Amino acid sequence: MSGEEPKPKTGIELAREALAQARADAAKRQSVPGQRRRKTGGAKPVRDPSRGGGPQPFGAGIKKLLSERGWEEKAAVGGVFGNWPRVVGPRLAEHTRPEAFENGELTVACDSPAWAQQVRLLAAQLVRRLNEELGDGTVTRVRVVGPQTQRPAGQWRVR
Repeated sequence: MSGEEPKPKTGIELAREALAQARADAAKRQSVPGQRRRKTGGAKPVRDPSRGGGPQPFGAGIKKLLSERGWEEKAAVGGVFGNWPRVVGPRLAEHTRPEAFENGELTVACDSPAWAQQVRLLAAQLVRRLNEELGDGTVTRVRVVGPQTQRPAGQWRVR
């Protein structure tokens, strides 16, 4: 053991993990995006009557896809990560960034101890605002982390 904690994941790393999970789910269903299935020459599949056969609005199609695959929450959280300044306001967004979201807990990183304290004081309001965006009960807790700084060893340091 080296004693070092793993670095928290950034928003882009979380998005990449979500994409990898979506690809893995598609591979299990044997329908990898971008690849066509080979025709086997058997009977034609029966058309899904609920589709109606006609075009549908893009937004409605995406919502249906997200719902069918169980990706609604991941997509909503990704939207919050991508629109952080709009969700929390530009001033707070200058000094904070969302780090991770797991089991209802959002981890927010701050650039100074003072901003970390301020966000801790605003945690209840932040949970309420995030649940307005994501749906009631999605975010249950905000965990705030300050900057990770190491003080260099010096003659006044206690060992």
